[in-house]
Order: sequence, then C-alpha cells, then structure tokens
Amino acid sequence: MKELRLMKGNEAIAEAAIRAGADAYFGYPITPQSEILEYLADQNPVETTGMVVLQAESEVAAINMVYGAASAGRRVMTSSSSPGISLMTEGISYLAGAELPCVIVNVARGGPGLGTIQPSQADYFQSTRGGGHGDYRLLVLAPASVQEMADFVALGFDLAFKYRNPVLILSDGVIGQMMEKVELPEFRPRRKENESWATTGKTPGRERNIITSLNLDACIHEQHNIKLQAKYRRMEEEETRCEAILCDDAEYIAVAYGASARISRKAVEQAREQGIRAGLFRPVTLFPFPARELKTAAKNAKGLLSVEMSAGQMIEDVRLAVDCRIPVKHFGRYGGVVHAPGEVLEAIKTFQV
Repeated sequence: MKELRLMKGNEAIAEAAIRAGADAYFGYPITPQSEILEYLADQNPVETTGMVVLQAESEVAAINMVYGAASAGRRVMTSSSSPGISLMTEGISYLAGAELPCVIVNVARGGPGLGTIQPSQADYFQSTRGGGHGDYRLLVLAPASVQEMADFVALGFDLAFKYRNPVLILSDGVIGQMMEKVELPEFRPRRKENESWATTGKTPGRERNIITSLNLDACIHEQHNIKLQAKYRRMEEEETRCEAILCDDAEYIAVAYGASARISRKAVEQAREQGIRAGLFRPVTLFPFPARELKTAAKNAKGLLSVEMSAGQMIEDVRLAVDCRIPVKHFGRYGGVVHAPGEVLEAIKTFQV
C-alpha cells in the first residue's frame, strides 16, 4: 500500500530503494547526501526485506562492491556527492563496459575540487558525457522534487535492467535536503530470477559466465563498442522524458532541470504577470537529452535561457537542440550559490533589450 510521508529528498531515495526491492546498497558518507546511508543503516532493511546495507571504506570500494553485486544480477545501488562520484568513475566505466545494471545517485555540491557542501549543477558534463574513460554513456534522470527522488529509484532499476546499463539519478543539495510530502510506492518483491548473463556459477548444462570490461583483441572490442553505441541510440529513441510548461505561446523559454527548474518556474510565473510570454522547458532525462521535444517547444520562441547552477554546461545541449537558430543565453550562479526567481526573471528580460 502506498504511504504519504513528510521526508527529505535523501530519505525518500533511501526508503524508495527498500521498497523497490533493492538487494544491496554500498556507499560512503559525504555531505550533502549522507542521509541516504544513514537512513538505510537506521532502518536496517536486512531484517525486514533482506536488503544488505554496508558502509564501505571508500567510494572506490563502494563502486567495486556494486560491480560485484550487479554481476550476480542483483538490484544494487550506491550514492555519493560530486568529488565522491569522481572517485567512482573508474568503476562506473567498468560497469558500463561490462554492461551491468545498477543505480547511482549523485546529490551534487559545488566544486571544482572539494569545493563546498552547498548545492550545484556543475556535474552535468561528468554525468551526461560518461564521466570516465572510454566511449560510454549513463542514462541520467534529473529529479526536481522529493516525489521524483522517490519515483526515480524504481524507474532507475527498471531502465538499468532493460538496457543492462548504469542509471544515474543526478540531484543536487537543494532537492536532497529539502522536505516535502511524498507518496511512497508500494513494496516490490526482491528479484528471484537468475539473469542469463549473470555470474551465477557453473551449473549442470551451463558453463560459468565471466563478466569483464577487458578485451585485448582490438577488433573484437571495436564490435563491443559498436554494440554499446547502438544501445545508446536506442535510449535516445525510446527514453527521452521532459516537461513543457506554458511553452505553446512562449516567446522566451527558460530551460532548466532540478532545483533550477523549480526556481525558473516561479520566474516564468512572475514574467507572465508582467505581460512577458515566458515558458519553462524541463529536461527530466539529461541523457538522453530531449532535443526533439525542445526543438518543438521552441518553434515560436525568440530566445532560450539556459538556467544552471554552473558556469554553463547544459547550454551546449540546448544550442544543439535548436540548431543554433535561436539566440540561447546562459544564466548561472557558481560554487554553491543558489539563484533567486527575480534574478532569472531579470535574465529573461535581457532578451527584450
């Protein structure tokens, strides 16, 4: 039965993982996502659902534990924040190369380096361009509410197993730390079936499976890469998600995700009150980026404003989506500073100058 609670975004993700039938969580504390690990440890789901929760000795250890559990065909999740995700990138590349499903959560904070514990969206490039070495992609979901923090966990597992690919939930310190009402999903059963590709050991009539991202024959490995690229193109065809608000007659459209989308929505409402035909386009999937949908939403627009808590990263995808035919400007705050609706409104008005 579904249940209504008042929760932090981080707590909602943790509870949703239990209810999604996750088999294991491996992580390491780092602000502003530590509540995910703390909540799971406090709930001790191994006693009620059999879900294993373990604090690893580092982010590097955690992501390699994820690799091991994913290799056995289990639903497994980890979480961290920006510099912690950087430490995981080698393992994430291995997971993508070995085509292993898992859910990774990044509650992003300001950088570069150790930076600050305040929210940021400067991990967009890292998230949507693979982040580590090699030609790989993560399927990236960007929640803009505590409800979506909860909803995207089960969705993330579904997509991860559908494509045998890591799924990244890219949040930020605002969404992770804020409290809202959330309708928690019903409990899912744990996975019982053995995946044919999983390392379930040698059994009568079947040799053991060996899962690796290593291939010393370049020609064979090229074919593997071609297969991966075809999978990413399939994601682009089938998995784009977005939300268009007041875009039908909009002359100026703010393009934003996560916390920036919430702030931009208020700015759009203020613009409408002042007679400015503004709209909001919110990408829900950052990869695949909803380029076709944005191009359609912006067919009558005079300008697009890419609103980001960064120096401008998503703006590249925005420009590509509209073939650079419409003026695209950037508005951002850096290093953990969160913009206000009034600042976004003033940036929208610059198109009229």
